[in-house]
Amino acid sequence: MPRDHLVPKRYFTVMSNPPLFRDPWAKREAWRKHPVFSNRAMFSSMFPGFGIAVVAFTAYVVVDNFYSKVQPPAQQKH
Repeated sequence: MPRDHLVPKRYFTVMSNPPLFRDPWAKREAWRKHPVFSNRAMFSSMFPGFGIAVVAFTAYVVVDNFYSKVQPPAQQKH
């Protein structure tokens, strides 16, 4: 059974918008939500230069394959 008639209406209007309590540790925890500490940033800084190395190695393989097809194979001397 609802007991709304026992509680004053003033109580419901106050509780419909409960007070926001401030977190005393909010300033000390704010760094955790900073974009520098996101998973993407952490992963990209885990292997610095990896992307450049992949591009350089790919370019090396492409150039090496191109030159090996252009030049005739040299005779091997034992």
